[in-house]
Amino acid sequence: MLTLLELTRRRVLALGAGAVAATAAGVRVKADTLRPAIVELFTSQGCSSCPPADAFMAEVRTMPDVIALTYNVDYWDYRGWRDTLAAPENSKRQYKYAKARGDMDVYTPQMIIDGASHVVGSQKTAVIAAIKRSFANPPPMWIPVSIFANDAEFQITVDQAPLDVPAPTASLWFVSVAPHIPVEIEKGENAGQKIDYLNVVRKLVPVGMWHGERTTLALPKDSVMTEDSTSCVALLQMKPLGRILGCAVWGRLSS
Repeated sequence: MLTLLELTRRRVLALGAGAVAATAAGVRVKADTLRPAIVELFTSQGCSSCPPADAFMAEVRTMPDVIALTYNVDYWDYRGWRDTLAAPENSKRQYKYAKARGDMDVYTPQMIIDGASHVVGSQKTAVIAAIKRSFANPPPMWIPVSIFANDAEFQITVDQAPLDVPAPTASLWFVSVAPHIPVEIEKGENAGQKIDYLNVVRKLVPVGMWHGERTTLALPKDSVMTEDSTSCVALLQMKPLGRILGCAVWGRLSS
């Protein structure tokens, strides 16, 4: 069975071969068309099944060509401990995914891959298999996205859709991220544990729509970043909340 690293190496070799063939045919291929897998973990400090998935994120976020994000949800807060990192927007995002898929399957720890499929986040074999399937089954199109930053603002640029493919309506999301937040849990199902949360989503903002044209948006830093977020991710995602069609990262997510 191929390891994730072996599969990634094959993707790089295949991309190189494709680029040579395309150049010979007179078509320019960008190196950044190598598509990452997007892994979103929905977790809770009040969920006794979540700590193994939270720990597994240390491996997932260092996997080649993987962008991993942690969303703490608030719907377990009634169990005696209020999640210190949770936001209602994170819970809404998870529910919208379930509605878009049509299965209404919402649980913790849940990992959603590329906005399309989901697996139990603590089941390592299932997660790695889902990431491999992501690499083997690309979305209908992949749109290059970039983030430029200066002292005051971010500029996010989304390229135009391929001319020969109908462009779907998509949303652009801005995600501010804190790479590492340790939390000592005092009550609830995980009382007494100290858990390291990695690539924690601190703010989730829908910033615009994309209809296929090249688009650039300017966002004031102080309105989209928090004091503890040092990185950010832009996600281009089909509406309603579904397959991810493009992404960009600013800052470091794996350290």
